[in-house]
Amino acid sequence: MAVRGRDARGRRPRLPRHAAGLALAVLLTASACAAPADADTTLTVREIDATLERRAAAVLARDPAGYLDALAPDAAKLRAAQRTELANLADVPLKSWAYEVKGITEEDGDWATAEVELRYRIDGYDTAPVAARRTLELMRDGERWYVSADRPAKGASDQLWHQGEVEVVRGAHSLVLGVGRPEEELRQIADTVDLAVPAVSDAWPQPWARRVVVHVPDSVESMAGLLGSPETSYRGIAAVTTGEAGTTGKRPALADRVIVNPQAYASLGSFGQRVVLTHETTHVATRTSTSTATPVWLSEGFADWAAYRGEDRTPDLIAPELTGAVRAGDVPAGLPDDKDFGFDGDPAELARAYESAWMACELIAERWGKEKLTAFYAAVGAHPGRDGAVEQAMGSVLDTTPEEFTADWRDYLSARLG
Repeated sequence: MAVRGRDARGRRPRLPRHAAGLALAVLLTASACAAPADADTTLTVREIDATLERRAAAVLARDPAGYLDALAPDAAKLRAAQRTELANLADVPLKSWAYEVKGITEEDGDWATAEVELRYRIDGYDTAPVAARRTLELMRDGERWYVSADRPAKGASDQLWHQGEVEVVRGAHSLVLGVGRPEEELRQIADTVDLAVPAVSDAWPQPWARRVVVHVPDSVESMAGLLGSPETSYRGIAAVTTGEAGTTGKRPALADRVIVNPQAYASLGSFGQRVVLTHETTHVATRTSTSTATPVWLSEGFADWAAYRGEDRTPDLIAPELTGAVRAGDVPAGLPDDKDFGFDGDPAELARAYESAWMACELIAERWGKEKLTAFYAAVGAHPGRDGAVEQAMGSVLDTTPEEFTADWRDYLSARLG
């Protein structure tokens, strides 16, 4: 799961990547000559699947009794917590909710530990599911299995409804889900996303859902909890986008979520908030054309280009760090590398990396046109790997080479910022 964000000044540092909820293990189907243990494990998986199917049906039916029926009768603390979690989901418009057992990690008679993938979709917004990995402990009583413990899998995180009652605000193109935040704040975020979606659609005319789901937790600590990383990683980040990039494989991308840090976001003015959410919405729109072949300078530069193109700001105001360097005679020798976007480096160098990426996309749009820029982005992402992706796309779409483009870009920086 790629996580992208912006700092409180509107800049967007690259953040750590987190697992997207893929399978932890492959379950082998028992054959006629399989050992008895394999057959027993397969039977256990089927029995646990039946329990989780009933649990999923109860979630969709908003049936607390049915949901609690899947829990161990004597697990009082778990039953209370699960009753609260189901209530927290009451207003979330769910389209689907399903579990899949990915593997049994422990089994001892009537006790088992299972790695499970929860997949859910929000009605009217998700064209693909969100995946969340869970570790369940179960006990068998008679012919049925019951859940006795439910927690995030190793390296995974909780969901928004684990943090409190979810309030839902609908926009024309947005669905904002908040916990512990004023309704007025959630409405303002929905209104801003509603402005961002048509702006992004104009910048990126290729098909996309044109709807965005935004999560607004109650604090940066809660934001970090949703992302499974230390709070310090996000303290100055106004928003991030989570999702599964790439279409070069056979599996479609999973649903994106924009997650807002309420404190950092509130510190921005209306311009900064608009830029942040337009930038993040661009990542949602371009997700299926973004892959491991896409360099960070292109994905971040394009998102900034889409966010700034409708704003009345001069390049020196948008790229102050890069402007200062260029005017001091320190024109970058080349486009920024992926490592230049790391959040743990010098903030000024990080800012110059993002500003350099924006100016590269601005050059393409100005000289070749926005249609060529979007075609270039798509061509790079469609390449089977990083090696040769930019070179091939520059040749086929822009009729140039990386060397020629870099020279043109350096001249462009001097002309626009010098």
